[in-house]
Amino acid sequence: MIRHARIKSLAKINLDLRVLAKRPDGFHDLRTVFQTISLTDTIDIEYEVSKKTIITLADDLAIPDNLIHRAAQAVMDAMKVHARVRFTLKKQIPMGAGLGGGSSNAASVLLALPVLAGRALPLQSLGEIGAQLGSDVPFFLTGGTAIALDRGTELYDLPDLAQEPVLLVSPAVHVASGPAYIALGRSLTFTSSSSSINSFQTFVRALASGRSARVACAFSANDFETVVFKQFPQLAKIADRLRNLGAAGASPFIRMTGSGSTIFALFSSAEDRALAKRMLDGDRVFRGCTIIEAKLVSRKGHHRMWRRQLREHLNPNEVLWPPRSRYAQ
Repeated sequence: MIRHARIKSLAKINLDLRVLAKRPDGFHDLRTVFQTISLTDTIDIEYEVSKKTIITLADDLAIPDNLIHRAAQAVMDAMKVHARVRFTLKKQIPMGAGLGGGSSNAASVLLALPVLAGRALPLQSLGEIGAQLGSDVPFFLTGGTAIALDRGTELYDLPDLAQEPVLLVSPAVHVASGPAYIALGRSLTFTSSSSSINSFQTFVRALASGRSARVACAFSANDFETVVFKQFPQLAKIADRLRNLGAAGASPFIRMTGSGSTIFALFSSAEDRALAKRMLDGDRVFRGCTIIEAKLVSRKGHHRMWRRQLREHLNPNEVLWPPRSRYAQ
């Protein structure tokens, strides 16, 4: 019997991102706030019990070291099961743009395969597997709004925010995170960590009390913007143009996500976003950019989406997280 599932894999933005000292293991200590958004990739999965594990990806897009394949192998090993698993990936999240598409794909595989296999893995185990695949993979196991510490794998849920409309501007620019970290110059003896942490805490308090990213934007920062905007002046021009939309009454929250290259703008209403998008038309700064409308997705919304897309494989009235399979013995 072949079991099928069609999975929506959400993108993310960083509402705030501080890079602290470099760690002895080569990573950096981070302070960031992750937020899932409604932009998705689509993954079709076919699962069939077999005597040996065979994992194939159709339409692989020539992605090197594909995280879907690695996640599938890791979770199959953890469950100690064998199957033929076939994935078909439809990409809509721009690659290398700071939106976490690859990590989200990996987390989606970690959540879906135990359900299709009739096995149960606790969230902690899935998080440990995810952390080995990428620093932001564990976040996508729960979604919503979350503080991430350490190298991005230590997560603390924040209250759900207003689902404010967002406009994503993704230029045809790939920002490699390695050189961006080097340009920041954060050494083992970085001395400004305490001020960065205090500033980050101010943003988090404003976010939690107002339940609105746009309202808290005055306290937000992304440390990568200072170096990435110098390396890629087009990104600075895009951010400036979007900020100028405030003169038309839109008052957007503008920030680069991750180490780039996507710039996002959060608005108070869909009407303000539509006005802003019309104002971008014909502006040569945005030529060659992919412009995408989306909205913030809460943790509750993320969980509802997952139960809906796996409903034929779940017990009725399923409430546990991660979702448990109706095939479990």
